[in-house]
Amino acid sequence: MKNPYSTGRKAVWCPGCGNYAILAAFKKALQELGLKPWEVVVISGIGCHGRMTDYLSTNGFHTIHGRVLPLATGIKLANPKLTVIGFSGDGDAYAIGLGHLPHAARRNVNVTLIVHDNMIFGLTTGQVTPTTPIGVRTRSTPKGNVEHPLNPVLLALSSGATFVARGFAGEPSHLAWLFKEAISHKGFAIVDVLQPCVTFYNTYQYFKKRVYKLEDEGHDPSNYEAALRKALEWGDRIPIGIFYKTTRPTYEELLLKQKEPPVVVKPVDVTKLYRYFR
Repeated sequence: MKNPYSTGRKAVWCPGCGNYAILAAFKKALQELGLKPWEVVVISGIGCHGRMTDYLSTNGFHTIHGRVLPLATGIKLANPKLTVIGFSGDGDAYAIGLGHLPHAARRNVNVTLIVHDNMIFGLTTGQVTPTTPIGVRTRSTPKGNVEHPLNPVLLALSSGATFVARGFAGEPSHLAWLFKEAISHKGFAIVDVLQPCVTFYNTYQYFKKRVYKLEDEGHDPSNYEAALRKALEWGDRIPIGIFYKTTRPTYEELLLKQKEPPVVVKPVDVTKLYRYFR
């Protein structure tokens, strides 16, 4: 039976790419949530992840580099009834698009951002990104990366995100659960996915030996200070799961109290305008 969220197009990522697991986990999450394809809007940016909108039978936008969150915010404000999910790469979200992330988080826009974090610019054949570890040799750092990598989980927590999680493409069932939790959350949700690039930076074995699930060790996602401590944990043990989850009014709720409701909520009579242009 065809998945209702599949376009039927053949995915053309490299064999073994972590994007396949993310796509499968996402479709499973949508199906288990019972969301209708026309109720969902998916936005993708520039990078290997950008093809997500080609393979999903939902409303979709493939936007310019780094602009997933502004577009997602505008769509959610225009029609709050829609479920809005953005997909970005680590270069898309944490390099050129980094300026948008703290503001979407602090505003608590009711959208979900899923980041395909492979720690490399895969589409442009293997350059360093803001999350590439120190010492890694890439096309742009042939003698080894000298820059300290950005910590996406810590950034999201300190920016005020109300749902912060990390997943691993090598754990697709766990990833589907994280996506369900993130999409169901009322407020800004981010899931940073450790997504190995088998061609330019294959980290499958590295992460398989190190990741552990926060929920298996009794982590309390309502404890902000505990979430901060876990966000700093990286090395022999790397946590995946929900770091932090809380509630507060969303951006659109607060904004719409001060303005007229959007057209989709309060229809506007365009009869006179239609007659004018006839």
